[in-house]
Amino acid sequence: MSKKLNRAAISQQSEGDRSWFSEAHPQVWQALLSQVSLRFDREYRGEHFALPEEVEAMPIFRDLAAGTLMAKVTSPFWEVAKPQKNQRCLDIGCGVSFLVYPWREWEAFFYGQDSSTVARDALNARGPQLNSKLFKGVNLGPAHRLNYEEGLFDLCLATGFSCYFPLEYWTVVIGEVQRVLKPEGYFVFDVLNPDASLAEDWAILETYRGAEVFLSAIADWEKLIQATGGKVVKKRNGELFDLYKVKF
Repeated sequence: MSKKLNRAAISQQSEGDRSWFSEAHPQVWQALLSQVSLRFDREYRGEHFALPEEVEAMPIFRDLAAGTLMAKVTSPFWEVAKPQKNQRCLDIGCGVSFLVYPWREWEAFFYGQDSSTVARDALNARGPQLNSKLFKGVNLGPAHRLNYEEGLFDLCLATGFSCYFPLEYWTVVIGEVQRVLKPEGYFVFDVLNPDASLAEDWAILETYRGAEVFLSAIADWEKLIQATGGKVVKKRNGELFDLYKVKF
């Protein structure tokens, strides 16, 4: 990307690259997984991201520096599907969520999977100390290969990372989620709304932090949900991400 921020190129990226991703997805997926894992490993280790002056001058960066951006990008999944006592819940791309969200208050069993070794190691070290009964461990792995048996979970969650992958990838992820969900279970995940006022700035910021962003249309996400046999039973619109509760 040139020194001058190329907003138009970012906004057109998803449409222009669609056929290429379809043809070369195994290699592309691995490359994307590697860059996303590295980006979050660096964040969890507290490493500094060197950003151009143009990016640091953006309001979204000032929100990041002030600590106010997190509230704008975090999807409160519990508002559409609060984990219930003794439910088995899988948090895909969990990061360090067991250390942040009130799992102990919910009394739900937490299972996690993440591609970040830093997040996996941190949770597996601290989780049992917080609650060895509820915490069931975190597996290392990508979202499209869930390391769990069929029909195990009452609830699957996937928030904060769908925007780093193309829709073709999420077709496979949803198939895996269906495999591990109980018939009466729910899938809750969020998607970046490309029409949100912060969307392009978010895409630019994340690109410079090491992970490209796909600005897929909300209509295409909803077509994907329908095509994979899902029905949206609840939706919550956020400032940047829209949250979906889906039943298959």
